[in-house]
Amino acid sequence: MSKDKLTLVTKNEHKIEELTPIFEEFGVPFETSGLEKYEVRASSVGMVAMEAAKHAYKVLKRPVVVDDTGLYIESLSDFPGPYAAYVLETIGMEGVLRLMEGEEDRDARFDTGVGYADGWVFRYFVGTMYGNIARAPGGKGGFGYDPIFIPDGESRTYAELPLDEKVKISHRSEAFRKFLEWYVENRQK
Repeated sequence: MSKDKLTLVTKNEHKIEELTPIFEEFGVPFETSGLEKYEVRASSVGMVAMEAAKHAYKVLKRPVVVDDTGLYIESLSDFPGPYAAYVLETIGMEGVLRLMEGEEDRDARFDTGVGYADGWVFRYFVGTMYGNIARAPGGKGGFGYDPIFIPDGESRTYAELPLDEKVKISHRSEAFRKFLEWYVENRQK
């Protein structure tokens, strides 16, 4: 691994597949690290991502970028929020759908925080997608909550969208585009 090249800290192949075209769009080469993401408790995915990036920089000693995503469901008082990954591991999408049985208000949003650290600069960027929770899973694509999240302006779930369509509109794409615009202008050598 290069000490100069940007390192994306993730083991998630789906995430890498989604992010590669965005990094290519900005002409930013990157490598990945399977370093386990450091998790802190915070109500902001931006703060979670930034703290994870600080930790990853301390361990890897090179510029790093780390993301964190939360799912906020209005009728569940913004549950699971920044604990979306834990909830997915424990009760899964099916458990979330059971919690929403009989609920008419299906409004939700995804927030992704992208944290960056290089030893001198520590920043985060946030992307948001509003939408609603489907009544049943749909689609075979994507990962995580994609089969039950219908983004605003769509009748299909993220999992039903072709990858290139999802990459154009997703919360993760928005956050990484904000980061990469800043990175190209301010940090890339």
